[in-house]
Amino acid sequence: MLELKNITKDYVVGDLVVPALRGVSLKFRKNEFVSILGPSGCGKTTILNIIGGLDRYTSGDLLIDNKSTKSFRDQDWDGYRNNVIGFVFQNYNLISHLNILDNVEMALSLSGINAKERKERATKVLTEVGLKDHLTKKPNQLSGGQQQRIAVARAIVNRPEVLLLDEPLGALDLKLRRQMQIELKRIQTEVGITFIHVTHDQEEAMTMADTIAVMNQGKIEQMGSATDLYEAPKTAFV
Repeated sequence: MLELKNITKDYVVGDLVVPALRGVSLKFRKNEFVSILGPSGCGKTTILNIIGGLDRYTSGDLLIDNKSTKSFRDQDWDGYRNNVIGFVFQNYNLISHLNILDNVEMALSLSGINAKERKERATKVLTEVGLKDHLTKKPNQLSGGQQQRIAVARAIVNRPEVLLLDEPLGALDLKLRRQMQIELKRIQTEVGITFIHVTHDQEEAMTMADTIAVMNQGKIEQMGSATDLYEAPKTAFV
């Protein structure tokens, strides 16, 4: 499906070359929940941006269904982002003056889908994330956890193959965060999409992920299932 092969990423600041990724290799399976775990600045978000086609790697290769992206042009990346990838970030970026059904329909507006089908698909996905009874409410009428579910619904309404989640629960309080961990895992299992999630919270990764990749200083230091890593001390990286 997706594979990173010995990916490096360098940022140039004046005369200084700053390595962000140092030979990262990862393979993602279909319908898997993967958490990339590590401290701030270790390269987690850089990996997510490269997988999402938002940033370009310096060397190595990103394979999509065993196809190299080395020769991808801008239109190839556009097609990949539109058809394969969905994004959920800490800042939900919901449109405050639209109700939640309209917010989710907006994600379909550029797809050439007629109004009837847009409404049907948006309603279906909001039902899947447990918001069927709130379709006409505005985002500010809902809780932080419900707004997070709207963001997930908007991201999956186009049925991407892969959903990228960048610290999606960081703005929530601890109780709501734990509830949403369970909820995101439920959505991933029921909808059947590969989730790639980055976090600094080991307990969060172990609660949700099938596979955990532990990062430090631009490298993958350890990788395995939550069960494999269970004996490691629970750590909140900062």
